[in-house]
Amino acid sequence: MERHGSGPLSATRLTSGLRLPLSMADFSRRGFRTDSPEQRAILEGHARNFLAGFNLAVSRWRDPHGALATIPDEERGFAYEGAGMFAGLLDLGTAGRARALSRLLAGPGDGYAHLVHVGAGWLFTVARVSAVVRLPRTPLLRWLAIDGSGFGEAYFGGVRALLRRAHRTPSPVWQARLAGCGRALWFIESGRPDGVADVIGRTPPDARPHLWCGAGLAAAYAGAVDDTGRERLAELAGEHRTHLLQGVVFAAGARVRAGIVPAHTRSACAQLIGVSAEEAAGWTDETSADLTATSDVHAYLEWKARLRNRIASRL
Repeated sequence: MERHGSGPLSATRLTSGLRLPLSMADFSRRGFRTDSPEQRAILEGHARNFLAGFNLAVSRWRDPHGALATIPDEERGFAYEGAGMFAGLLDLGTAGRARALSRLLAGPGDGYAHLVHVGAGWLFTVARVSAVVRLPRTPLLRWLAIDGSGFGEAYFGGVRALLRRAHRTPSPVWQARLAGCGRALWFIESGRPDGVADVIGRTPPDARPHLWCGAGLAAAYAGAVDDTGRERLAELAGEHRTHLLQGVVFAAGARVRAGIVPAHTRSACAQLIGVSAEEAAGWTDETSADLTATSDVHAYLEWKARLRNRIASRL
């Protein structure tokens, strides 16, 4: 990310000619499941809007919000996630001088804080950076970047990469990253609950709850599943049902914060937990109130555990 002997790159030089082709979203090229055309179309659309957000941020990085507002309401979170990936790249390449992540999180971007952090985490895998991008002062949410790195790892590396990660030595950061792999698995399997369960069943027992958590988040945030599919997903999660539902609650928190809650997110909360998306989102705030200033990964895992306890009390 540096010129030889010249220090950090300039923002202009780094952005010159930089674009991600929308063909990167093609599931057949990625080796993803393609026998569910309706689900595939929905999830590929989300992936294309991620790429569109990245490209819009490249051209409008100083003030990206107007450009990102042109993305349809329910898809805008994916665009902010892509913009977060670019902003992280720009901050890394300019040694923080561009302040691209701070710009992206200002104003309207605050509603997409979860997605921006996740997008910034893609860098850890996609760009194979050796340095960690400096995230804004949002200590608890910083671990969503590790989740994002797990998504990128599985999205680009497929099931083989997910299985390699799942078989590594467990640790708190490993847990956070695996949840991202579980989100990617929802895309890899084109929203097919049985396909998701089959892959998770091939992983060590310690990995499974975290993968189910990610799958639940993706199903509730990205959709591409009906009532029957959601019920099947919960049934297949079995003993890890509360982890799956904790992912659903995280999805509700992100959607409600943005002020745009699609029908599939509302349905997931009502069907699987028996609450509105707004109530579920309120749980994310209540359970993290005394943790938001803490950057320790154990605080992030405690947040998740508290949510699972809250969910269990409602089931």
